[in-house]
Amino acid sequence: MMERIFAILLAVLLPCGLVAEDRAPDPQAGYDHLINTPYLPPYFDQETFDNVWKVWPKTLRDEAEQADADKRRQMAFQRYGLTGRPEDPTKPLQYVVDQKGNWTLNCFSCHGGQVDGKTIPGLPNNRFDFAGITDEIRLTKALLGKKLVPTDYSSLVFPMGNNKGTTNAVNFGVALLSLRDADLHIVPGASFPKMLHHDMEPPPWWHFSKKENIYLDGFAPKGHRGLLQFTLVKENKAQAFRDREDDFRDVYAYLNSLEAPGYPGMVNQAKAHQGRIVFENHCSECHGTYGEKAEYPELMVPIDVVKTDRARLDSLSPEHREGYGKSWFNTYGEQKGLIADPAGYVAPPLDGVWASAPYLHNGSVPTLWHLLHPDQRPQVWRWKGLDYDHKHMGISVEVLTEVPSGLSSIDRREVFDTSRFGKSRSGHDFPNVLNEREKEDLLEYLKTL
Repeated sequence: MMERIFAILLAVLLPCGLVAEDRAPDPQAGYDHLINTPYLPPYFDQETFDNVWKVWPKTLRDEAEQADADKRRQMAFQRYGLTGRPEDPTKPLQYVVDQKGNWTLNCFSCHGGQVDGKTIPGLPNNRFDFAGITDEIRLTKALLGKKLVPTDYSSLVFPMGNNKGTTNAVNFGVALLSLRDADLHIVPGASFPKMLHHDMEPPPWWHFSKKENIYLDGFAPKGHRGLLQFTLVKENKAQAFRDREDDFRDVYAYLNSLEAPGYPGMVNQAKAHQGRIVFENHCSECHGTYGEKAEYPELMVPIDVVKTDRARLDSLSPEHREGYGKSWFNTYGEQKGLIADPAGYVAPPLDGVWASAPYLHNGSVPTLWHLLHPDQRPQVWRWKGLDYDHKHMGISVEVLTEVPSGLSSIDRREVFDTSRFGKSRSGHDFPNVLNEREKEDLLEYLKTL
């Protein structure tokens, strides 16, 4: 009799989610959560997106007016750096779109991009224009008489990214966590601290499985809770993070499952073989080895040694890192390995390095060829198109002598000026010890990783 009652209770409670069996985290479920579950408030609706072309410059607006709905969608995707999902090109990888047509930003906005015509989840999105889409969606809502939401004002009061493909994401985290206590309850009267605003390029997600600590400076021990910190908007109360833990255990498993994409072009195997010797003699100490005996050292390189732009390193204070380490995100300090005052940056793995242009953590170097030729890195460059540059291994660019005048804000973000704060192309000058033949061979070897 008791067994029958228990069976009835299970039948009633399981569909309600009140009783569940323990299960192993599911990578596929993690991907599904990211593209289908809104962890932030909706930003805009389908009607707004369908009408955003009406606020574009006249030439582009005239073209869109003559186009059908599918062509307009493609034009908007290209303008803002959105891509279709691999399984459904009509839906944006970078947004959750619910059944009511509400659009909500997801993690793929920065971590899902396109290279050589192929969309790759986990690839840094080097075309996403967070500021551009925010500004033009706000104008479209005003045109349609729609209610604005807090995100619509973001770019007016908080720097969101001076170049396509880069964002001020580190300071998003600093600002939002500063309003919470260790349990993630909002602190009444709390205000943003002084921040060092800067842009950076997101890292490839397939590096995740190789690391014990995450972020460029390697300060935070890896864990599923930390993945939730970019959902720290005021609308999400402290309990929301606890409720979503199982989802992000799946997301954690998904990140750990990702592998780098293979290079799609031709490889000169003889040159690549010589390049492997160059790599192992000059690069592997920091970036690890690849192949059958692959090993990644996760080496912290002091800033005075790597000499790349230090804005990212200086943007987090020891107090901020310690505050994160004592919070729910780091299980109140139970996860060991937090580094409150890192000496520099962690040299990344180079799996799939061919795909992740532009280079250096701030996206200041457009190709691997330029990375290997420090004295020939352009001071000012502009996107030339979306075609992949197989010769130089990176994005196709036009080298400029100065920033052109009279550009619209969205076109201005196509131009990378390395003289601006946080945008320096300097540092990582280790390739200077190589001769030109060694650099050519090394470039060929990097295709194989």
